[in-house]
Amino acid sequence: MAKAVRYNEFGGIDVLRVEEVERPVPGDRQVLVQVKAAGINPSEAAIRTGAVADIFPSTFPSGQGSDLAGVIEEVGTGVRGFSPGDEVIGFSQNRASQAELVLVEAGNLIPKPKNISWEVAGGLYVAGVTAWGAVHSVHLAKDETVVISGAAGGVGSLAVQLARRAGATVIGLASEGNHEWLQSYGVIPVGYGDGVEDRIKAAAPHGVDAFIDTHGNGYVELALALGVAVERIDTITDFAAAAKYGVKTDGGAEAGPGAEVLAELAALISDGHLEVQIANVYPLAQVREAYTELERRHTRGKIVLEP
Repeated sequence: MAKAVRYNEFGGIDVLRVEEVERPVPGDRQVLVQVKAAGINPSEAAIRTGAVADIFPSTFPSGQGSDLAGVIEEVGTGVRGFSPGDEVIGFSQNRASQAELVLVEAGNLIPKPKNISWEVAGGLYVAGVTAWGAVHSVHLAKDETVVISGAAGGVGSLAVQLARRAGATVIGLASEGNHEWLQSYGVIPVGYGDGVEDRIKAAAPHGVDAFIDTHGNGYVELALALGVAVERIDTITDFAAAAKYGVKTDGGAEAGPGAEVLAELAALISDGHLEVQIANVYPLAQVREAYTELERRHTRGKIVLEP
């Protein structure tokens, strides 16, 4: 038996529980991973509430989570390149990573560099691949200016770094408590709230070329008001605004082959060119507390569970 996060119906945080489940058995081209760390993400909360059931339908009981890092316990038939004892980073496409043991398709795993912590590795996939996809979608050129909302969040904190690596001038929208951190990465911090359009214009006297929205709640409209072209606006959360105005929603799995992007990001972290901020780490049994913090939407970086 092994512990895993489960819920039996759509609802709030109170539907989450940790249960004993049968030990998974790897099938063809599958790997059984003992999870050391598993990130949590706003998209999982949205799925759990049923708010996106038309896009992500659920069957119950449902597991939860995509991000994971751990040690291989068993390999199934047809698996090449991985063996028991290997340390790996990867992702589950079956909403199952928040557990002690997880079955993962071998193609969704990469070797974990030794100098990356379990917490960073376990929280990398969703935020990292989403940030990668969003930055690539707006086609930043050297010396262009991009605004990124939610700049200190799980996705935003990586997007600002990737945009800087592309040579762009980055304006990061965040609370004042995160301004010093943003400045340390060469980002121009701007506070959100009333008057934000004027503050952005003051920070970008030559105009804004692109806009990445990781937060929602009117930022697509703000990007349009700033004169940003529709094809250079990307939102990872405001799908209603995207449908209304025709802006992009690139990120996540649509960014490209997941394991290849994951390997690229892991290499950048290992070489010291990209940093994943860890906001907090909770034991698996405190999954409700972890999502309570996440859904306040005021953390810098990633929240991670440790089974």
